[in-house]
Amino acid sequence: MNVSGEPTQRVAAWHKVEPERILVIVDDLDLPFGKLRMRLKGSSGGHNGLKSLIAHFGEAFPRLRVGIGRGPTGEAIDRVLGTFSSAEEAQLPAVVDACVHGTRLWLDESATAAVNFVNSFSLAG
Repeated sequence: MNVSGEPTQRVAAWHKVEPERILVIVDDLDLPFGKLRMRLKGSSGGHNGLKSLIAHFGEAFPRLRVGIGRGPTGEAIDRVLGTFSSAEEAQLPAVVDACVHGTRLWLDESATAAVNFVNSFSLAG
């Protein structure tokens, strides 16, 4: 993921797909577990994979950030390569379902519908 910009750009060029039509889905340590955020463009927010994509496409591509939180140690490497707690595991199906629904809205209806749904998703209700 950290160096995904070049291969993504090559595939997009081959298929003649504009960056605005590529939805990038990434984990986000800085969002609480289960929090979702969709934006149509923006900065990397420190995410190395997004930095790589921005280097090749600019900031104008949509992204869906999936909050994983920092975990018990607060260390990025422990969280990204570690496991979720049993409570988080129990909530994963709802998070994945919301991501799938948001992606389908983005594909089938509109970016606005997807952004409105995703950004209003809450595990609490």
